[in-house]
Formats: sequence, C-alpha cells, structure tokens
Amino acid sequence: MTTPLYPEDLQQPAYPDDLEQPGLVRTGRSTFVRPIRPEDADRLVAFVGGLSRATLAYRSLGPVIRARDDVIRRGAYVDYLNELALVALAGDEIAGLVRYVRDTEDPDHAEVTFTIRDDDQSEGFGRLLLEHIAAAARARGIRVLKADVLADNTRMINVFLGSGYRVESGPPGQIVHFDIAVDPQAQAVARAERREHTAVRRSLRPLLEPRSVAVIGANRSPLTIGHEIVANLLRGGFRGSVFPVNPRAGQVAGARAYPSVRELPEPPDLALIAVRAEAVPDVVRECAAAGVKAVVVVSTGFGETGAAGRSTELELSRFARASGMRLVGPNCMGVVNTTPAARLAATFSPALPTPGRVAMSSQSGPLGLAVLDFARRLRLGFSGFVSVGHAVDVSTNDLLQWWEEDPETSVILLHVETFGNPRRFARIARRVAPRKPIIAVHPGHGHATGQVDPGGRGGSGRRGDPESRGDTAGHADPPGPSDSAVSSLFAQSGVIRTRSLQELFDAALLLAHQPPPPGNRVAVITNAGGPAALTVGACVASGLRVPPLGERTRETLRTDLGPGAEVANPVDLTPMATAAHYRQALDAVLADDGIDAAIVLFMPPLADKPDEVAAAILDAAEAAPSKPVVASFLGGAGVADLLHRGELVVPTYAFPESAAASLGHAAAYQAWRSTPAGVVPDLPGVDTDRARSLLAGCAPGPVPPRIAAELLDSYGIAVRDAEPGSGPGSEPRSEPGSELGSESGSEPGSEPGSRLGSGPDAFLSVGADPVFGPVIAFGLTGDYADLMADVAHRVTPLSDRDAREMVRSLRAAPLLDGRVGGPGVDLSALEETVLRISAMVEDLPEIEAMELRPIRLLPPGDGVAVTRATIRLADETRKGGPS
Repeated sequence: MTTPLYPEDLQQPAYPDDLEQPGLVRTGRSTFVRPIRPEDADRLVAFVGGLSRATLAYRSLGPVIRARDDVIRRGAYVDYLNELALVALAGDEIAGLVRYVRDTEDPDHAEVTFTIRDDDQSEGFGRLLLEHIAAAARARGIRVLKADVLADNTRMINVFLGSGYRVESGPPGQIVHFDIAVDPQAQAVARAERREHTAVRRSLRPLLEPRSVAVIGANRSPLTIGHEIVANLLRGGFRGSVFPVNPRAGQVAGARAYPSVRELPEPPDLALIAVRAEAVPDVVRECAAAGVKAVVVVSTGFGETGAAGRSTELELSRFARASGMRLVGPNCMGVVNTTPAARLAATFSPALPTPGRVAMSSQSGPLGLAVLDFARRLRLGFSGFVSVGHAVDVSTNDLLQWWEEDPETSVILLHVETFGNPRRFARIARRVAPRKPIIAVHPGHGHATGQVDPGGRGGSGRRGDPESRGDTAGHADPPGPSDSAVSSLFAQSGVIRTRSLQELFDAALLLAHQPPPPGNRVAVITNAGGPAALTVGACVASGLRVPPLGERTRETLRTDLGPGAEVANPVDLTPMATAAHYRQALDAVLADDGIDAAIVLFMPPLADKPDEVAAAILDAAEAAPSKPVVASFLGGAGVADLLHRGELVVPTYAFPESAAASLGHAAAYQAWRSTPAGVVPDLPGVDTDRARSLLAGCAPGPVPPRIAAELLDSYGIAVRDAEPGSGPGSEPRSEPGSELGSESGSEPGSEPGSRLGSGPDAFLSVGADPVFGPVIAFGLTGDYADLMADVAHRVTPLSDRDAREMVRSLRAAPLLDGRVGGPGVDLSALEETVLRISAMVEDLPEIEAMELRPIRLLPPGDGVAVTRATIRLADETRKGGPS
C-alpha cells in the first residue's frame, strides 16, 4: 500500500486550466497539450511501459532501470508551480511528456526532462512541448531550464539548438548539459512562427483541399441541411468522392449512401456533421476511430444554449485535437473553396459564390448566408469562404495562415465578434497585410471590465502570459475587449477596420479589382455640381485630399472639353457631357503627377448612354493601371455589369460617399504598407534582474512609491520625486532648480497643466484589457483627455514604429511637434519612454496597472521628466501562474 502524495488534511493544488492548449506538430498532426492530473496516473504507467529500452536509456541518461508502477504514478502529482508536467495527447494516450522541477537553491532555474513515445519521435513533439513548457516556466518566474542529454541523442540536441532560445551547452562528452534561457528571444519567436505556419497549413489541407468528403446526417428530402450539403458538393464540381451517411437511405441527391462512417469504402479526409446536438459527440468519436482528418460541425445547440453547451463543445475540441483532427464549428454553415485545386462547396447555402480573389472568415453562421448572397449581387468573387461558427478549434488565425500562401487569394475579409489569441493574430496579420489587404468588420463595443478609459486611468482586468493562450479551446469566452484595444490592434497590424458589412464589402470591391492609391490625392469628375460637392466633403472626412490640378492638366482639359467645362477639381463636365468627354477628362487627371486616384460621377440626364460612358471609364482605367478609378452612377440600374470587362473591373457605388470611404481605407492601408516595418528595439540601461528582485519583495496591490521609482529606474526611466507622500493623490515635491512645485503655474492641489514656454504635461498609463493584455494609453493631461478624449492606445509589445505613430496620432500633436505654440517637445525622448514602459510590462507580467502622471514634456534635446508614478501588482501572479 502506497502513501498518498496528498493526504486528506492537505489541499491539492489548483489545476491551471489556462495551460490547456491545442497544438500542432511539424507534420500538421493535431494534439492537445495540458498539465498532468492525478487521474493520469494509470495513463502515465501505460506510457512509460510502452517505451523502448533505447528511449528509457535516453531518459535516464544511462543503463535502463524500470521504475515500479507506484513510483511512476507519483509523477502524476505535481504542485503546478515548483514542479510542472505537461502531456501531449494522442487520442486517450500520452504521446509526449515534459517536466520541470524548480531548483530550491536557485529558484529561477529548473531541471527539465522530455520523453516522447517511440512511434512519435520524428513528428516534432519535442519542439512543441519545449515551446509550451518555456512559456509556462517564464510565467512562473523561471528564467533558465537546465537539461542533461546523452551525446548521441541527436534529436533532442537538435530540438534545443534549433529552438531559437539562447542556449548554452557544456563541453563535449558522454552527457551534454544545456542551459536554455526562456525569455522570448526574437529568433525563438521567429522559428516558432515558422514551425507553426507549416504545421497549420498541413493540418488544414484535409479541410480545405480534401480528397474525399462524408456528410453525416445526409437527408433524402430536398431543402434540408443534410441534403443541400450533398447537393452542393455534387453541383460545385468536387473532384473527389462524396459519401452521404444515412442508415435509412440508399441514395441522397443521387449519390450512394452508407449506414455509418465505419462502413465507408475509405477513410474520408473531411466529414460534415449535420445531426442533432446530443448525437454529435458519438459521431465525432466514430470519425476519429475511422481515421477522419477534419470535421465540420454544422449542428446547433451548443455554446449558444448556455454553459452546458459551451462545456460540450470545448470537450469536442479537446477530443478532436487529441485524436489528430481539426474541427470547424459548431453552429456553422460550412466551408467553400472555389480554387481549381479544391472546387469544394461543403455548405448548405443556397447561394454559392462565383470564383474570385477574395477569401472570408465569418464567425456567424446565419450571417454567412446573407454574405454569400450579397456578394453574388455585387459580382464579388470568392476564392474561399469559411464559417467558423463558435471557433472552438479552427480559427481566424489559422485561416489567415492558409490564405497567406494561397495564390488564388488577394484580399482577406474577416467578420470578427470575439478574439481568441490577439497576440497571435497581430503577429500573423503583420506578416500577411503587407502583401494582401486584410479587411475586418467588428461591431465596436466597450466593456466595463478591463476597458481602458479615455483619460488613460486603465482597467483592472485579469492578465496572464498572452503568448501562452490558445485561440479558444479549453476556455470560456472572456469578457469582450475595449473598443480602443480593438482599434489599436487593427491599426498596429495593418488591418483595415470597418464597422458595417456594407463598408466591408465596399472596401473589398475596390481592393479586389483596383490597386491601392499611391497617395491620398483624389480627382473628382462629374456631370453635376451637387453630387460633386457631397463627394468632396466625403473625401475630406475619409482622410483624402481634393487638390487643385496641375496647370498643364488644366490646359489639356480646356482644350479637350471646351470653354463650358469647369477644369478645377472637381472637374465638372456639365450635363451635356459625352462619353468622349469622360475619357478625355479621366486620361488627363490620371496623367497628373499630383493625383493618385479618381472618382467618376455620372448623373443620367434625360437622354443618356450609360453603356458608352462606362466603356470610356474602363478604357481610361485600363490605360492607367497604377491609379485606382471608382465610379458612382447615381440612379443608374445594372451599372455594375457595364463596368466589367474580363478581368478589368471599375468598382461602382450607389452613392459617392461610399466610393470616397473605400478610397480612404485603401489610401490609409497603402500608407501603412509603405512605411518601414518597426522593430522592438533592445534598450540600453535595462536591468531586469534588479526589477525582478524588487518585485519579489512586494505583495499584490499598490507598490510603495519608492519601490515604484526603483522599478522604473531599472528600465532607464528616472522619477524626479520618489519621496514618501508622492503616491496617489499627493502633489509632486519641488526640487532645487526644477520646474516643479509652485513655479509650475498650477494652484495648490491641482494637476499641473500646459504652460507657455515649457510644453504641456502628459500621462502614460497601462491597463489590463481582459482579452488583449496590457494596453498603453498616452495623452495630454487636463481637457485634452478629459473633455476631448484625445488619447492614443496601443497593445504591447510596441515597436519603434508603434511608439512613433502613437505619440503623433493625437489631435493635439501640433503642440508636440512645434507646428503650434512654440518649439515643440523632445519627441524622441518621449517615444523612448513609451518603449521602455512597453518593455517593462512585457518582462514583468506581475504588473497589472501603471500610471506616470504628470510627465513634463520638455523642449527638444531636454528629454522628459516623470514626476509621479504608481504601480499595482495583480493577485493572480502570486498564485503561481497566469490567469
């Protein structure tokens, strides 16, 4: 009889469910990584019992000594802080295990060991588990993982050397010692991203380019979901095998039906499940047993019904990943891939998209039906459409990586309601957006929990290590992000944000068929003055300019159009304009070096020839392919058809405001794409060891002012006043020779404000958004933030480009750069301070909130002066891991 590790009088440690993550190995095979649990004891015995003598020798660094079963079972009991073990599951079995044990004499070091099942040692489980254990260790205050490896264990040695982490190895010998620094080095992140990208694409191939498809729940009755999926697959020209599954039908939509997945002639790559919700778990298990590689759960009745349904769908996701399958849904409308390699219409939608260059991910199943119908009416073709539904496994992040390399896709549309892993989204989007525009529609809502308020005071949401979060699997839906965080994430990632589906498709119509404009200067050509005036106003509102035309262009227009035409900008051709006039005007303005794009307005008069005008517009657009042309034929019917000629399309809009807004989005995107990519710089004067030692002596909650000042000093930020009494609510003390105190021009008890001759005061704050993690807010104190809400937000980590754009994005920026009211302030010092704060909160996840207020902005060359700082530590970090 063995002694229990956790006697009844001792409390078993809380299980860290935040470490439950879906995973993909190098081959694209799915797995599920989670902390080991006491109930895994028998599973652990079976795992060790199945290891070969060679693997056991590598694990024990010498002669094989098989441990007793009771000793092996003890390995399932850990405290999740000083000892942690993660398992990668293959079905119900352990395929790989990694364990660290903290060094009691050197608590920021830990011994780590890896064990991979013999049959799985070439698939990449070791590298995957290293990434997961490194993130978990980092969140628990461990900086170095120590490992001893036999010199001939080349696979494990290559895992360490190829990880991208900073690795130090001992001298060559029979046993090689490695010290692995788990700080996220740029090289480690880059290599992990490459591994993930390859694995994701391989895992999605059976979903998006399957060789065979089963439809489980296929129905003989037309207009039912199960019947229409089969019919669409056949009508859509799918080249592989289609297997309807219905135990009571011989045929469905003309295709032979089978009674169960087990009785299919071959294991299908993809299975669509359209059965009642309570039957779905058993069907998914049958699919796993049959060797299905991907499943799409069309069925409803899961998370949308409440907590029980949410729990069921998350268990489905865990099981699918552990069984090597990818899962789309539940509550989705299916998958469409119109590319020649697939011709897959695995959906029940009655409106199938025409082939085109646009791909879309939608988080709403019912919305997808309307989207596909609307796209057909717009003549907007799709390369792919995936309704991810509740996205418990396959997510927008995965699909971005598929479409990133799809040669048939040039524009990516996203309907985003909730975020899974926003840090991962930002990394992927920043990589994709320079080559392919990403346009997202997000409803734009704020939430009290964790929202960063306009004044920059920050929120108090929970935080953990965002890099260690999965997309959604294993977690309940988090509170929604603040709207400022959403906008910041999109802006930093180069994603075009829209707030309505109409705006989304307007922008897509332009970017799918025309190049983004090289600048924001627009010419307007019209045959009616009223619509032109509306268009000019809409252009200005969309960040565009309508500048005067060049003198040579005006001379050309006078010669071609005659004395009655207005040749300024807008160019008014008058109601008597002909198609030839439109062609001449467009040729002239597009040849003007001071014009980047053209908006063409046509108001049909009593006797009109819109087809001739449309042909003239197409001719001019074709002659100037580097500058976009858009049109608005007010009151015209069927004009969209007229403005298509083979691959040449001039987008047309019902109203000119939509044309202007779309051009505005495209111009802003091009400006982002043309700006050199930023980097997260290595900052001099940063002492993370000192900062961690300071935090080690602090309890959760407010940090004492002097410690807060020392923490900032560890990151190269000097606080002028750190004396007792300088905490929240107190006034800064004056120093000899400084500009603080009564000489600041503020009344006793007031917050210092802007003063002539010395620059304004500002603040920097950090709040914990419940979804995005740390969000930095920057603004000027006083009315700028409080009344005008003139505050810039960015999601950490910030690059030098992010810091520069953040500081210069305020409406009050003219006060900072010297355009208004004096010489301006030291912008380079301000940007460096922003970057140091970003580095600080990234390195020290214990920090829940921070505020530097006021910050005195000094003239160029004089730096900035932080006069007061407050820092608050989160409770969750004291409990041994991220929340």
